[in-house]
Amino acid sequence: MNHEPNLIAAIDIGTTKIVAIVGRKMENGKLQLLGMEKVPSIGVKRGVVLNIDETVASIQQAIARIEEKLDIKLKDVYVGIAGQHIKSLRNRGYRFIESGLEITQEDVDNLFDDNYKIPVEAGEKIMHVIPQDYIVDNEMGVKNPVGMSGRRLEGNFHIVLGRIASVKNIEKCIRRVALQLNDLILEPLASSKSVLTEEEKEAGVVLVDIGGGTTDVAVFYDGIIRHTAVIPFGGNVVTSDIKEGCSVLYKQAESLKVQFGSAMGDAAREDMVVTIPGIAGWEPKEISFKSLAYIIQARMEEIIDYVMYQIENSGCYDKVGAGIVLTGGGALLKNLPQLIKFRTGMDVRIGLPDQSLVGDLPPEAHLPNYSTSIGLVLSAMERPKRAIVEPELFGEVEPQWDEQPRRTNAKRDKVKKEKSSYKTGNLFSGIKNGLVNIFDEKDVEM
Repeated sequence: MNHEPNLIAAIDIGTTKIVAIVGRKMENGKLQLLGMEKVPSIGVKRGVVLNIDETVASIQQAIARIEEKLDIKLKDVYVGIAGQHIKSLRNRGYRFIESGLEITQEDVDNLFDDNYKIPVEAGEKIMHVIPQDYIVDNEMGVKNPVGMSGRRLEGNFHIVLGRIASVKNIEKCIRRVALQLNDLILEPLASSKSVLTEEEKEAGVVLVDIGGGTTDVAVFYDGIIRHTAVIPFGGNVVTSDIKEGCSVLYKQAESLKVQFGSAMGDAAREDMVVTIPGIAGWEPKEISFKSLAYIIQARMEEIIDYVMYQIENSGCYDKVGAGIVLTGGGALLKNLPQLIKFRTGMDVRIGLPDQSLVGDLPPEAHLPNYSTSIGLVLSAMERPKRAIVEPELFGEVEPQWDEQPRRTNAKRDKVKKEKSSYKTGNLFSGIKNGLVNIFDEKDVEM
């Protein structure tokens, strides 16, 4: 049997959806998507697992579908982590060079490892340590000090913290589905891998990922991430506002937002209304497009103001040369880029996760809803351990986007080397179905 160490599997656990995705690292460093399965997320709120059993059931369903579709058996996976419990801080550490005047890689690694030993509040855990720059004998702004001469090495680091209980709950969910957890990846970092260019990171850019439960913010400058934050508002809050403001059911509010909503009230037509069927025994309701837009605009302006606060708090407000890259399900809301540009004065573009992919792609690979899911696999490609499948259970794994009946009694002692053409099916049933769930496609993740 063929053993493919370049296969990578990841799970995106969001508030509104759970996505299982498998990809292959190509020789040119690009990613080929082999399969992706999405199921509704139950038991997760604002990126935090609140019900283990319900979350495990959703993960198991997504895993079973992708294993069945690709005729593989997953062993271990990478998982995204986000939610309102994530926070970040800055730390500066130093070491005296005792081995000699030349700084070695070991010196840099020891300084890096020291950051995992700093005191944190009870119940918190250090998730990521990201080097910013170094100082060698008061010489500032050094990116790589290895080989330089000096007696004192200092480093500035960006440290991401998460709540231990939330981390353990995710680990428990993965163990319950008989998988090994390779690593937890901060979801804003994953999203940045799929939608940001190196030029944008160099010039200075802000990634804003609007999901169902939260909004992630990541600030880059000089090629390095400088700040991360989570805003505890997302598309679900907008839907709740519509539900209360228009006195309709939650499902109706979601449909109103997705199909007729706009982020700019002044741009909506006053003479346009939509009729909502009433509950049994009640008259239908007429909702004005302009009233609906003003409800959405009020909440989106609040989220934008929080984003601006985080940009200012990062110390990079005057260094964001490339502007704001908007992604996540919320990025599909009509007129949202225009509203953000009006409120911030910065350039805005929609970030799509297809820039590092090769081969024939499903329609969803061109939607911002899946930026985090695809970014998790891209992030895993740079890590030393690869998520692989049981080698005895598969042969040549081919991408599967075709719509075929699910096999219920398939025995995997024989590998089927079927090579099928790409067709739209299940998860990738078309752009329209993707748009129907704009805001509810992803929880951010920070």
